[in-house]
Amino acid sequence: MSRTGTTTDRLTCAPSRAARELDLKRGEFDLAVNLGLIRTVPGEGCGGRRVARVEIDRLCSGEGFPDTLRRRVAIVGTTEGARLMEVAPTRFTRLARYGLLVPVTFYLNRYRTVVWLYLAEELRQFAAERSNAPLLRARRTPVEIREGLKAGMDRRPRNWRGRHVGFLTRDAGDDPWARAAAVACLLDPADVADVVPDLYERALLADRRPRLPAHGAPGSATAELAEKLMTASDPDEVSWFRADLAHTMEEARRRHLVTQGLPPTPLPGPRPPAPDPAPAPDPAPVAERPAPPESTPPHGLLSWLRRRGRRPAG
Repeated sequence: MSRTGTTTDRLTCAPSRAARELDLKRGEFDLAVNLGLIRTVPGEGCGGRRVARVEIDRLCSGEGFPDTLRRRVAIVGTTEGARLMEVAPTRFTRLARYGLLVPVTFYLNRYRTVVWLYLAEELRQFAAERSNAPLLRARRTPVEIREGLKAGMDRRPRNWRGRHVGFLTRDAGDDPWARAAAVACLLDPADVADVVPDLYERALLADRRPRLPAHGAPGSATAELAEKLMTASDPDEVSWFRADLAHTMEEARRRHLVTQGLPPTPLPGPRPPAPDPAPAPDPAPVAERPAPPESTPPHGLLSWLRRRGRRPAG
């Protein structure tokens, strides 16, 4: 082993080793990284991200270790979540479908039914907010929720995608191409091609495409259902992802021009001939990053309803 490799192994460790030292299951460790509770550093070459020894020491010296860290990444399903919030599972499901409870992950059971999982800590915080008491204790839920659910509303997939793209962009760090790829991976390929028509740029995005959670064997009905859940579908959601992709692509192109770094090897096969050079126009001002659509009301639904000029049903 080279001296560099020895130094790297001494100063950092692989995720599997870090999970063991932090007394976490691998799924708990990955979630802690996604939530920003555990900081990682880029590995050398293509070795993936690693955890610095100083980061492990910091976490191990924290108060209540390892129980405090483990409690912050504890996840529960509908039944356990309803018990934590002291509500019936049916009411828990209504709140989640309306978008007030945001899932952090999901899996498909053997019947290909989607099982959504939530952070237990977030559910406790929701239940502890006094403004949410009517949602949990009132005999009837607000009329807007009831009307939305009657119309088939289910914001759980959308809210998961919104949360997961945050995980992916955080993991991308300061690489604008990786951030653009994080947004693109949650869009239908046709939308990506529409926003990024250049084949070579799409190859760069594919090269940096993050790995999404795997569900079932590739090509199976389970994998196809999971892919559908992980692809933006609501029109305003698709519009926001497309605008965000366009924004991050502009940033990636500017960074590439500034650094003049060598791009990866182009896709095999002939490329269209470049057009005759023409005087470049003055660069247009870059639009501000678009704000995501208001898909999920903030905690304290009653105040949100009042701001929209409606009163909750009794």
